[in-house]
Amino acid sequence: MELERMLALDVSSYVEKKNGLSYLSWANAWREFIKVYPTARYEILKDNDKNCHFGNSQIGYMVYTTVTVDEITHEMWLPVMDFKNKSMLAPTTFDINKAVMRCLTKNLAMFGLGLYIYAGEDIPEDDKPKPEYKVDTQADMPASEKVDTKQIISEVQAQALLQLALDTKSSVSDLCKYYEVKDLNELNMEQFMGATKILVKRQAK
Repeated sequence: MELERMLALDVSSYVEKKNGLSYLSWANAWREFIKVYPTARYEILKDNDKNCHFGNSQIGYMVYTTVTVDEITHEMWLPVMDFKNKSMLAPTTFDINKAVMRCLTKNLAMFGLGLYIYAGEDIPEDDKPKPEYKVDTQADMPASEKVDTKQIISEVQAQALLQLALDTKSSVSDLCKYYEVKDLNELNMEQFMGATKILVKRQAK
């Protein structure tokens, strides 16, 4: 299955670390993506004036992309941020361009490519031990690579989990009830990784 192939694809050699965060090069991501989905296409959303950023100098700016594979389209969004990952109130064209391509890379993760990066992991699921729905031990990992399992997940991670639930026709309300949260955005990293494993196994059946 394509989703399983994407989730298992190891793109760690293309990942760069900046300010404690992991980034996947858009060029490498797109190259690997079209190997699996050669007819895939993407779109950068623009306004009527052909601007690809939305917002203002008071609240900052957002960029949006969509990726379509066959008849399935996923959308992604990303703030235009500086090197400290803070929203920029006066971005340059260079800043906007960089944000668009980072947005596209995250968009590809909605189809499974490098999703483990946004889950705070370093290698694909298939390369790790598989205890039943539990987070892999981090006891032997360097301190710099350990994941704070109690950290609340990001909006991108919540959206990725939501899409995976929809793809597997799983009940989001049951998932929230299982983890005793009101919304997916309240999950922590440990719960996120456990839920992802459950849904991926369900997808494989």
